[in-house]
Amino acid sequence: MDRTEIADLIVERIKAEKSRVAQQYAASVGTIGHFVIDDLLPAELAERIYRQFPKPDAMRLKKTLREYKYIAAQMDEHDLLLEEAIYAFQDARVVELIKGICGMNSVYPDVHLYAGGISMMGNQQFLNPHLDNSHDKDRDRWRVLNLLYYVTPDWAEANGGNLELWPQGVGGKPLTIQSRFNRLAVMATHGGSWHSVSPIHANGFRCCVSNYYFSDDPLKEGDSFHVTSFRGRPEQKLRDIVLRADAALRMGIRSLFAKGIKDTTHIYKRKQ
Repeated sequence: MDRTEIADLIVERIKAEKSRVAQQYAASVGTIGHFVIDDLLPAELAERIYRQFPKPDAMRLKKTLREYKYIAAQMDEHDLLLEEAIYAFQDARVVELIKGICGMNSVYPDVHLYAGGISMMGNQQFLNPHLDNSHDKDRDRWRVLNLLYYVTPDWAEANGGNLELWPQGVGGKPLTIQSRFNRLAVMATHGGSWHSVSPIHANGFRCCVSNYYFSDDPLKEGDSFHVTSFRGRPEQKLRDIVLRADAALRMGIRSLFAKGIKDTTHIYKRKQ
């Protein structure tokens, strides 16, 4: 299936759930707006997408105090179905539906897949609490929505690898959104949208198709530019100190060099 055919299915499913998810987003928008749609695609197609995920050694490993996971954005190196699935979420009809659900004035998908694409997390892997970078790769538009589509069959909540939202900040209690098979999770990104992925304690890999949407304006009045900023989990006191210092250092660099001192490697560099 190509991206338009996949988008046809996504549009149909979103329309069927539009009223419910609009209420879910409206009820949470005061902290971290979010909604979920289960059974997004026919199960056979979702399983096909999962089966086309590359082996770990064909992806980039990120292993630091901040995160431990596999990622890929150079989609022409992998099965075509993965690229078609990613860009189905960038179909104008899908973007317009989600824009309306979230009550936004302007929303743009990201053809460059800046920090998007696919990700895979296995045993002992994690993503610590963090705020996403506030802007796109050129620092022209504000990052406003994170779309996460989970495709690992029979993935149990007890396995870990679940999305965690921290509405009261990292010192509060997280809200867990299970990364269950064939589920789309959409969350707002702004200066208070702390989120994480719980450590995995199971064999196998939790696989995810990721997109970000951007806007002309920030979601929250008073938001300002910030780099991706990590924190320690509540029990990680020393790690929290280190990660705060790391974020402060990188913010200091960006105050001197607006677009950083090196080009990002987490984008889709299309061949001409």
